[in-house]
Amino acid sequence: MKNIKLIRVINDFTQIKVQMETGIPQSMISKYESGDLLPTTENLIILAKFYNTSLDFLMDLTDEQKPYKPKK
Repeated sequence: MKNIKLIRVINDFTQIKVQMETGIPQSMISKYESGDLLPTTENLIILAKFYNTSLDFLMDLTDEQKPYKPKK
């Protein structure tokens, strides 16, 4: 899950800052970033909205950070 950590670092956020803004415990964020735990779908959606990116980027399926256009 290198992109979960990458986007946090690019935005100059600490894991605690992400916890405070998303409600996802810092310990889980740490495990996501190290690859010790896969994020739930719910937490991936929360993180994608928080970082304004796509689930594909967070799951390392693309290098494109821009989110998809919202469904009408």
